[in-house]
Amino acid sequence: MTPIGVPRPRSEPVGAVPRPPAARVFGGGPALIGHRGLGCGVVRGHPENTLGSFTAAAALGMTWVEADVRRTADDVLVVAHDEAYPDGTRVADIGAAEADRRGTLRLHTLLERLPPEVGLDVDLKSAIDDSLRSPARTTAALLALVVAAEARRRQLLVTSFDPAALGTLRAQAPSLPLGWLTWHRFPLDAAVAACAHMDVDVLGLHVGSLADRGTGTVDPITVADTLPFVHGAGRRLMVWCPDVHLAGALLEAGADAVVVDGVPAALESLRARGARVRSAVGGGLGGDGAPSGVPGGAPPGGGPAGTPPTGAPPAPPST
Repeated sequence: MTPIGVPRPRSEPVGAVPRPPAARVFGGGPALIGHRGLGCGVVRGHPENTLGSFTAAAALGMTWVEADVRRTADDVLVVAHDEAYPDGTRVADIGAAEADRRGTLRLHTLLERLPPEVGLDVDLKSAIDDSLRSPARTTAALLALVVAAEARRRQLLVTSFDPAALGTLRAQAPSLPLGWLTWHRFPLDAAVAACAHMDVDVLGLHVGSLADRGTGTVDPITVADTLPFVHGAGRRLMVWCPDVHLAGALLEAGADAVVVDGVPAALESLRARGARVRSAVGGGLGGDGAPSGVPGGAPPGGGPAGTPPTGAPPAPPST
């Protein structure tokens, strides 16, 4: 039994039906995914979920980014995390023209301008009034039409906290990789068991689910102990929003993908850690393991190169 209660798996689980892992997701190696582009908030002058943030992440060598997607009142898909603007106006209550005026990026524009070699994790945000719409007019149904076409030219993953939305996407785009997201401190055992019996490819686990119940710190060994259950069920494990210095340790422990804020700092930390995580950012790490255009030395806020601090208690998420 691990410190947070993950049992050691049997070599041959009773009654198990072996399923191959979802190998098409994340390609052949671990993936580092830029949360909302370069990260939550404003990073290097780029606000989250803006075209500048996404293209800056790609310029640093990131091979995956994550974008939050909602719909407007006139059924145009836009890139926005929050349900409402600071003045209280809901994204789903305004038309696309008004969203443009407020500086909200359209998904169509992002797909046109993001280099096709950069994979995209679309975090689908259902609107509360999708509950009053026909299934064909929900946010999920609108998105299915777009991503089914886009998947022909780039790596794509659609994730959501909404299992029904994922079901809609599976019905309309059967080959599209899907991931179920869980929130802060969602019970690890329930998350793994539920995901195994959902028609999805990826478990998107908040890092808080991996935290020790007493101290709140995260031990990467918990990932290694959880993977036999996740991979044994034919799923991939994506951990979202760890501290940047914990990201490399989670990838080394076997996580298939990690979604990070503060992309520049995360790349610097990965450079310090070395070989195992080089494939996570493709061109973002040079032949010596250093991120392109990022100076060497110790990771910011950490100890000597290659010795990042142990996992601190995870902060409440901004999903």
